[in-house]
Amino acid sequence: MRVLLISTYELGRQPFGLASPAACLRAAGHRVDCLDCSLDPLTPEMIRNAGLIAFYLPMHTATRMAVPLLEASRAANPEAHLCCYGLYSTMNAGYLRSLGVQTLLGGEFEDGLVELAGRLDRTAPQTPAGDLVSLGRMRFHTPDRSGLPPLARYAALVKGGVNITTGYTEASRGCKHMCRHCPVVPIYQGSFRVVPVDVVLADIAQQVDAGARHITFGDPDFFNGPTHAVRLLQAFHAAHPRVTCDVTIKIEHLLQHHELLPVLVENGCLLVTTAVESVDDHVLALLDKGHTRQDFYDAVTLCRNAGITLTPTFIPFTPWTSLEGYRDLLRVIAGLDLVDHVAPVQLALRLLITAGSRLLELPEIASLVQPFQPATLLYRWAHPDPSMDELANQMLQLVDREQKRGSTRRDCFARIWELAHNGATPGWRRPVLPARATIPYLNEPWYC
Repeated sequence: MRVLLISTYELGRQPFGLASPAACLRAAGHRVDCLDCSLDPLTPEMIRNAGLIAFYLPMHTATRMAVPLLEASRAANPEAHLCCYGLYSTMNAGYLRSLGVQTLLGGEFEDGLVELAGRLDRTAPQTPAGDLVSLGRMRFHTPDRSGLPPLARYAALVKGGVNITTGYTEASRGCKHMCRHCPVVPIYQGSFRVVPVDVVLADIAQQVDAGARHITFGDPDFFNGPTHAVRLLQAFHAAHPRVTCDVTIKIEHLLQHHELLPVLVENGCLLVTTAVESVDDHVLALLDKGHTRQDFYDAVTLCRNAGITLTPTFIPFTPWTSLEGYRDLLRVIAGLDLVDHVAPVQLALRLLITAGSRLLELPEIASLVQPFQPATLLYRWAHPDPSMDELANQMLQLVDREQKRGSTRRDCFARIWELAHNGATPGWRRPVLPARATIPYLNEPWYC
């Protein structure tokens, strides 16, 4: 079977969501072509040559970008079997089927793709459609990155003004937490799976051989299994002592496993991304984040004392955000000396309510949202105060404009501060931002 695997967007990374299934499919004897449409175009020839065309949909942005390509694929090769896999596939089943998608795979999708390709090889292309969310244990293969664009074409770590070639891998899947707004939850329902250490190390080794000098571990939470994480990190550092890394860890876990923060640093970890989302305890409780405002303060102190850079992410615009609450967030970021740590787009994001979201359990959300809109893959909502929706739009436009100008995070934060305080009591001042050494960061600004 000739299989075409397509990624539309994977946060500026060389697509793990293509490399992992490609390895499984090739091991089963199938011919596989991989295309990253964020860098290279989908051509009619690619579509015509494939018997199975499978789109990787790990996030909202990727799914929206896939829609016109699904329609083009159906038009160019109506005999091909269309499949979508990843977090956003099965949760948007109805809409994707209306576009001609025949099979939808969620959870551990590799085995499902191999089984589907095998059935198509043995039968006519009109193999019955089906949905499958598999959370079972699978045999992991070392991702096969052959045929993908080189790492140098992707997002890099910026350190001291120098771009450092960056690779990406995953040490676990799913998450044992149930944050209401998280798209992982509807699929994994509080479960997670670890990837064997030897498989992760082999994937890192091939990326280091390809030029990577920094590795992003893309687990939803690196400390879901702290013993596994530490064992892997120590083996990684022993094999590649000059290669650094970054991880994502919940505030809750940073506090619970604070004794491991020096271990992260000792084994090459430069950055920890953490989804703070809000500094309002009421909002944090509604999101079921498992931490408080004070916990965030404590995590900042712990990471700073350990010598590790904390990179917070936020969802500043929610139905419960007030203007004063937004200004408070800016004051907290400035007061904690985190301006250089926060990508400006993090101060312009609006809460997304997707299919299957646990946010719909909240009565105030259920009464607020409009009916699900398949074309946008969202339940739309309007803030009770229309001026907050207008501010959110203005902030997004401001950030986009400043990024196109090449503004520093500091300059962009100053513009955000000015916009948020327009019309406030006369005599307000910009926050005093002390000079800091350059903070390392990944130069892909988006996060959803």
